[in-house]
Amino acid sequence: MILVTGGTGFLGSHLLYHLLNEGEEVRALKRTGAGMDVTKVVFSYYLPDYEKLYKKIEWVEGDLLDIFSLEKALNGVEDVYHCAALVSFLPADREKMMETNIKGTANLVNIALEKKIRKLCHVSSIAAIGRAENDLPIDEEVVWKASKRNSNYAKSKYGAENEVWRGIEEGLNAVIVNPSVILGPGDLKSGGGKLIRLVQKGLKFYTEGVNGYVDVRDVVKAMYLLMKSDITNERFIVSSENVSLKDIVYQIAEYISKPAPKYKATPFMGEIAWRFDKLKGLLTGRKPFITKETAETAGNKYYYTSEKLIKALDFEFIPIKNSLVESCELFLKVENQER
Repeated sequence: MILVTGGTGFLGSHLLYHLLNEGEEVRALKRTGAGMDVTKVVFSYYLPDYEKLYKKIEWVEGDLLDIFSLEKALNGVEDVYHCAALVSFLPADREKMMETNIKGTANLVNIALEKKIRKLCHVSSIAAIGRAENDLPIDEEVVWKASKRNSNYAKSKYGAENEVWRGIEEGLNAVIVNPSVILGPGDLKSGGGKLIRLVQKGLKFYTEGVNGYVDVRDVVKAMYLLMKSDITNERFIVSSENVSLKDIVYQIAEYISKPAPKYKATPFMGEIAWRFDKLKGLLTGRKPFITKETAETAGNKYYYTSEKLIKALDFEFIPIKNSLVESCELFLKVENQER
């Protein structure tokens, strides 16, 4: 039996499909009242008649902060894929995010040790990796350093990853994956989906910041192969390409037949934008899309390498342009169905 945390999310949904398609017996942890829309959209992307496969998931209600529910969820489990995490760049979410990501991971690690599971795969993030002090691409050996430039999300993922390393020291067999920005079909309301919607609505500005990007299916494939391998107690960056945000939004604009942004956003404009979006959020009750943290990092240039993963698994990545095309196609399909 395999347990997946975060199964109702974008990555977790693709992972559940992959595991079931491989013939695995799967249990998925879900919070009480969690929506299943993302999971069903992802499954329907792979299979028009997905219900039969979807019904093979054993859903259990629980929470990373509820030790008793975790103990119940891990009964009879051999492998654990830990995808659940709170992702937010809003100051108001800081405490909840730290508790969910760090304490929640600590709880899972402790019970995994108690239950003597075979292996755990922890989904971390490139945000938990340090920043190179030279022009070389960032790899797994770059050391984390405390800095005001580290977002609260980055700090929470770094803390969560440390709990896994602590578990490894106590006898846990684990692998850690550090995906870059995850794209792919099915991400409709967050991440790539939000970006598509912004371009659709007439995004005017772009930045030339660079980051790593990866297809969700590559992240899932890497996780599965690492769990099936003899590799333990190591971390792997999972990133396909380093691409500028300008190139990403220009490709999206082309694929959905909308005008590309015309104006380059300066740091000063970013300062104005996050303040305006915050004010708008206060007046409307809507969570701001642009925050101080996202505005400050939008123009930064980070380059990552997945050479370690490529060598370990003879791994080949899906081109990011393919991810964007398929993301846009599914986005438009779902939108047309909802009209």
